[in-house]
Amino acid sequence: MKQRIYIDTSIVGGFFDKEFAEPTKALFEKLKKKEVVFVISNVLEKELLKAPQQVKDLLLEYGDCELEKVELSQEAENLANAYINEKVVGATSLEDCQHIAIATISKVDILASWNFKHIVNINRIRGYNGTNIKMGYPTLEIRNPRELIDYEN
Repeated sequence: MKQRIYIDTSIVGGFFDKEFAEPTKALFEKLKKKEVVFVISNVLEKELLKAPQQVKDLLLEYGDCELEKVELSQEAENLANAYINEKVVGATSLEDCQHIAIATISKVDILASWNFKHIVNINRIRGYNGTNIKMGYPTLEIRNPRELIDYEN
């Protein structure tokens, strides 16, 4: 079974960012080879509306075989608010929390992000997962693309 990787907006933007391009493109190569499925949400789509055109257009190259679309549900909104209430992050990070909550509820294998301040951060990860456990949800694997690509020996 293919790994289901939830991607946030930083992954799409990272494709065009000099610092993050190489590992991001390697992750997209796994997508092209149909080794993984990217799970995307309406939160990501909304955030992409503010992005440069090339970033907006990147996911248009892929279809339903490569991309699984999920929605921000009331359940995910409640979980996202719980992260804020538990002070994992502040209220200004609501969209980041929505990504985490959608990925958790969608039971993805991994959430991939380049957001080291609010998402791929050991203290935040512990906070998100602590809240997940407290609320009866599974823990979520959160990684950056460097950790998800295969390196040749």
